[in-house]
Amino acid sequence: MMTGGGFQRKSKASSEIPSSSLADMAFLLLIFFMVSTTFPQERPRRMPWPEAEATKKLDEQRKDILHVFVTEAGEMFINDRLIPVEQMSNLIAPMYRENRQLVISLRADRNTPYSVIYNIQEELQEAGALRLTFYTDLEERITRERR
Repeated sequence: MMTGGGFQRKSKASSEIPSSSLADMAFLLLIFFMVSTTFPQERPRRMPWPEAEATKKLDEQRKDILHVFVTEAGEMFINDRLIPVEQMSNLIAPMYRENRQLVISLRADRNTPYSVIYNIQEELQEAGALRLTFYTDLEERITRERR
């Protein structure tokens, strides 16, 4: 007969949270969020682009290109925000002063009235932005030439 003997529990549950691996977990979470985060880009706009006899690919860094979209109705979008043409110089002038390499890529609908394009060019001159390109449909022209 055994009295008072037997096995006793040697360890009790610890009441404190182990902090030795918290830094590792935080670092892994940080890496996970950095890898899985996507940054929004401009919404793709489906519109017929103008054609040109000669086109050239724009070889600038993405941070140096500002896309300006103009619809057939004359609505102008910069960074997916509808901007009145009259306010364009006030918006672009500080951007151009900050980044002298900034290129304005004007992406207008094929059927946009030329008066709207002319007004946009006037606003860009007023803002001091002298680097302007007109976006044309290069892929459509290349596929036509292959046929």
